[in-house]
Amino acid sequence: MRARLPDSEGYVERDGVKVPYEVFGDGPTTVLLLPTWTIIHSRFWKFQVPYLAERFRVITFDRPGNGRADRPLDPAAYTADAVADLALAVLDATGTDRAVLVALSRGTHEALALAAEHPERVLGVAFIGATLTTLLGHREGNPVDHFFDPLPPEPERWQKLNAQYWLEHYPDFADFFFEECFPEPHSTKQHEDCVGWAGDTTPEVLLTDAAVMASPETLDHWIAAVSVPTLVIHGDDDRISPLSTAERLARDTGGELVVVEGGGHIPLARDPVKVNLLLRDFIDRVGAAAPAHQTWTRGRARRPRALFVSSPIGLGHARRDIAIAQELRRLQPDLEIDWLAQHPVTRMLEDAGERVHPASGRMASESAHIESESGEHRLHCFQAWRNMDEILLADFMVFHDVVDDAGYDLVVGDEAWEVDYYLHENPELKRFAYCWLTDFVGWLPMPDGGRAEAALTADYNAEMIEHIARYPRVRDLALFVGNPDDIVPDRFGDDLPVIREWTEEHYRFPGYVTGFDPDAVADRDQLRDRLGYGPDEQVVVVTVGGSGVGGDLLRRVVSSYEPAAAMVPGLRMLVVAGPRIDPAELPAPAGVEVRAFVPDLYQHLAASDLAVVQGGLTTCMELTATNRPFVYVPLRQHFEQNFHVHHRLQSYGAGHRLDFDDADPDALAELVSRELGAPVAYQPVERDGASRAASAIAELL
Repeated sequence: MRARLPDSEGYVERDGVKVPYEVFGDGPTTVLLLPTWTIIHSRFWKFQVPYLAERFRVITFDRPGNGRADRPLDPAAYTADAVADLALAVLDATGTDRAVLVALSRGTHEALALAAEHPERVLGVAFIGATLTTLLGHREGNPVDHFFDPLPPEPERWQKLNAQYWLEHYPDFADFFFEECFPEPHSTKQHEDCVGWAGDTTPEVLLTDAAVMASPETLDHWIAAVSVPTLVIHGDDDRISPLSTAERLARDTGGELVVVEGGGHIPLARDPVKVNLLLRDFIDRVGAAAPAHQTWTRGRARRPRALFVSSPIGLGHARRDIAIAQELRRLQPDLEIDWLAQHPVTRMLEDAGERVHPASGRMASESAHIESESGEHRLHCFQAWRNMDEILLADFMVFHDVVDDAGYDLVVGDEAWEVDYYLHENPELKRFAYCWLTDFVGWLPMPDGGRAEAALTADYNAEMIEHIARYPRVRDLALFVGNPDDIVPDRFGDDLPVIREWTEEHYRFPGYVTGFDPDAVADRDQLRDRLGYGPDEQVVVVTVGGSGVGGDLLRRVVSSYEPAAAMVPGLRMLVVAGPRIDPAELPAPAGVEVRAFVPDLYQHLAASDLAVVQGGLTTCMELTATNRPFVYVPLRQHFEQNFHVHHRLQSYGAGHRLDFDDADPDALAELVSRELGAPVAYQPVERDGASRAASAIAELL
């Protein structure tokens, strides 16, 4: 799912070639993000578009040969002049007089052509990974000299830059090429994206394109003619275009050079936060944006301020965070707390009287993305998270602007993955005390993912471990919501630490945080009477949390009601669809009540004779804390529910696990009749987890 959709889109055509364009935002300055080499299309700007479009008007278009553009086999369609003409057509079609140009790699040619030949349309140019010549593989000679030579028996590395090899082994060339583009460690997702986009064109198109590279003399002429401001961003480990190219371009155009130490050819994908901020500042300087109004409050005049960032994947994070925030206020009465959150978390926060930061409305929806990745009671959690990288980056940029403007003393991130990851990637941005909370540690592969998924999860774990070792100052406090026994016994991966041992070394353990007082629901007879449940009714509560992923389980449980009611006189079922599932999609027989939302759902769970739930931790632990029998059905391919949550529930002796493949209506009905009111003997759950967590966090203030 995209972090931001275009506000408008269309096509332009020149010499019979059509290409699509998209327009985002309506700021005073227009930014034209130019296409690069035809091997990938304009989606490579995915990390820049959402952030820049909050401040500027942003336009992208596909180069001929990829994406939604035509794929002509006429070399004339791919010349720098032809693509520059398409760029001018896009500017005309969108009513744009002048724009700031941003170019990656081969896009340098079109940017130079526009700046030199049409300076009246250009406010400035930012060059990233600039490529002026065809010196691909410059550290190993110039393989372009051998582009049309016969292939050696076993081509290696840059010998694959060969016309015959492209035609016969194009996918392997793309895989190798993007490995060279991303020499930075832990770049699996960036590499995977680019290889996927490369599959949207053909080697025949690339061969056509390769025949019309601009000559060195033409490029020299254009560079000499550039009169607009320029910014040059280049990695010093760029294995496609040498740093000397950037140094020359900056010198000859009078521009600013920013060198990314350790950076490869595409820093806009591997170091997007830094690139976004550099682009923002450059566009502000050369564009029409008015200076931002700033207010600064002296430190001695300020009350202490905290920002809570609570994960929107399920509502459990918000429930425990509200409890911790309330305890924190008791310890620090003058503390001001803001929340950066998304629907449906914002509804819970507003009901609790908490203050939601207005920038929350700018965040891209993580919950909607998770739902878009789900199937029939199936969510490949790890892959869904990897595919959410565009959304996570967009939301981190919102977070960055909020903390940059407001001057918070404390940030608490409850599984705010984007905050934790990008703070470690950009530690210079951390100017506040920072507390990280989570209830699981370690990505774990699903068995059906095989060795490939095991390698990927291990790589992600290794990067996290390296982050903590390299920048221990980023996390001032890390809290595991639970106890050491709740941690799975697995390793992070081959040759990586044991998860429990590493976590015990790097986290503190306040115990579990239920978010409510179990004593308030201890008198079940009184509670049931207050909630409207009769003494002779057998009450089953069915809930799947705050996301829309659990609709398939709800439908199966509803279908099980009638055979269950035949075995259980007085059976009553309350089905809580949650804020993201329409109750109208769950037609129910008499005896089944379907609600979209139930305030204080934990009370209904405590009053029930049985609950049927998804395998999410919060609901399962609420049932454990109130000693109610329950059946939990983990989402298929969801490593957290299948491994982390299951392990914790086993340690408490809580719940009855049922796999979805076995949960047909008749089996569910039989299980409901057997488990209703069954005696339980769970291990006790802490009652003071919120206060212990708050006490630890208060030390940071």
